Formats: sequence, C-alpha cells, structure tokens
Amino acid sequence: MRENTRKRTPRRALVFGGGGVLGGTWAVGALSAWQDVTGLNPKDVDIIVGTSAGSVLAALVASGASIEELITHYKDRHVTTGPLAGYEWDPDRATGGNRPGLPKLRGPGSPALIRSSLRNFGQLPATAVLSAFLPEGGRSLERIGHLIDAVTPFGEWSDHPNLWVVATDYSDGHRVVFGRPGAPVAPLASAVMASCAIPGWFSPVDIGGRTYIDGGAVSATSVDVLAHTGVDEVYVIAPMVSFESDSPTGIQARLERRWRSQVTKVCRDEMALVRAAGASVYALGPGPQDLEAIGANLMDSRRRELVLDTSLRTSARAWHQQFDQAVAG
Repeated sequence: MRENTRKRTPRRALVFGGGGVLGGTWAVGALSAWQDVTGLNPKDVDIIVGTSAGSVLAALVASGASIEELITHYKDRHVTTGPLAGYEWDPDRATGGNRPGLPKLRGPGSPALIRSSLRNFGQLPATAVLSAFLPEGGRSLERIGHLIDAVTPFGEWSDHPNLWVVATDYSDGHRVVFGRPGAPVAPLASAVMASCAIPGWFSPVDIGGRTYIDGGAVSATSVDVLAHTGVDEVYVIAPMVSFESDSPTGIQARLERRWRSQVTKVCRDEMALVRAAGASVYALGPGPQDLEAIGANLMDSRRRELVLDTSLRTSARAWHQQFDQAVAG
C-alpha cells in the first residue's frame, strides 16, 4: 500500500493587539508586509484574535476586506470595492478626538471590580484594578459599532469561523473572549466596542446585562488565549510591543516607552506559553522609525498617514528578520 506523503496544512492564527488609533494604523502596514512576505491571505487563517484597536482590524480582515482596501480606509480615503465600499469614515468623529474629554464624575468606574480585586488580592493585573478606580469615560464608541455593522451583513457575528474579540468584564476584571466557544453571545459590533472601551475615555459597553471595557486592561495582545488551541503557527501584530525602542527626549514619550517595555515583557511571557504548547510564534511591533512617527499620543489621528507610510516601509524588513532568526534558531 502506497504511503500518503502529503503534508498537513499548518493551522495558523493572527493576533492583532491594542494600541489606539495610531497603533491600529501601524498594524495595517505590518499586515500588508506580512501578506507580502508569507504569501498568505489574512482571512484564510484558522483563528483571528483582536484586542482593543486590534479588534477593529480583526473584524475588517474577517469580513474579507483586502489589504489595498484597508490601506485606503486607514488613510481616510474613499473605498470603492469590498465590504468597506462607500463607507464614509472620520476617525476624529469616531473616537472623539485625541483627548479623552470630560469623564462622568460620579465616583469610581466600577465599585464591583474594586470589591473583586480586594477579594482576589494580587490575582488581577494591575491595569484591570486601576481601571476600576478611573471615572467612567464620557465618549461613545457608537460610530465604531456602525462601522462593524456595515461590514457584517450575514448576521450578528462574522462569517469567519473563529474570530475572537477580547474584552474585560468590568465587574470582576476577568478576560472574556467573545466568539470563542463557551463565551457570552454578543453582536460583533457590541463586542468590538467593548474591546475598544478604554477606561476613563469611553463609556463601558453593556452586553447581556453585564458591562465590559477594553481587553487591554488585562493584556494588550492576549496571545496566550491560543495556548491550547492546537495551532501550529501564530503571527502577532502588536502595536504596543517594541523589541527595539528609540530614545525620545519628551517626558510624555519617555513615559510611554517605559510603559511599552512592560507591555513587551507581558507579551514575551504570553508567547512563551504558546510556544510551550508546541506552536511557532512570530511577533512584530513598532521599531524606532515607527515610534518616532507615532509620537507620544496613540490617539492623535493627525499622524495616521505618516504612521501607515512608515510601517509600510519598515515592516517587510522586520518580518524578514523574524523569519531569518527563526531559521537560524
């Protein structure tokens, strides 16, 4: 009997991390370079994971938007083909501008989460605990919801079999992965709005009688949700992670880089868990040129075109370095 020598197609996952307006824009350039270098179609991967701004890009990829259409959309230009065709988009209107605005001054955002953190002292991420004390944000993510509804014509969730959107339960600080088997049922637009609801900036999102906030309150990337899924290859596009930084002189930018170093450490730990489960993991974050283009305020939409053009230049080389290092061991 002749032996079957055909190789099994690897199971792949794409992870889009959070990073505000500019982080999401940088990620489009990184995704474009990923497609060029690997020859893969992002919609064809087995699992797509999105957190915060990454959840918007994840939903658009899952809808079938092409790289060319995404670049046009993220440059705030008119898209004429695909699921984004004819959709008018203004990032300033969608996010309320580059400042958080006035919060709802009626005490801490989540007394329930404060109580939960006291009961489970030391078990929740510090970012989740801090989010409980921030006042409820005053801005709405309704326009983000409209965008996701516009590209989701076949029902309340994507037609991609495994689109996972990460948010944080605002009552207990635990991560919720909408779209994964066993997770609460939610419309995709609501899940994405919840995933993007930065504490103190945007209002929490109610889904099924519970409130949710930005998935980044637990993890900026949530790579570790893939640890026991049986995937063979994981590609992480992480706007808040930098394996090589710059040396800014401004105080705000220096503080941002210090925070970025902590996020990078967490992401490394999460990737180690996924590698320990048997997967190959490749990750890309903004390098020095990208960080210079991004600046200190990730919500400053005026820099979107500069950030995207820079990412389109730098990301191909960075992906090649990732794969070369993997081959070299």
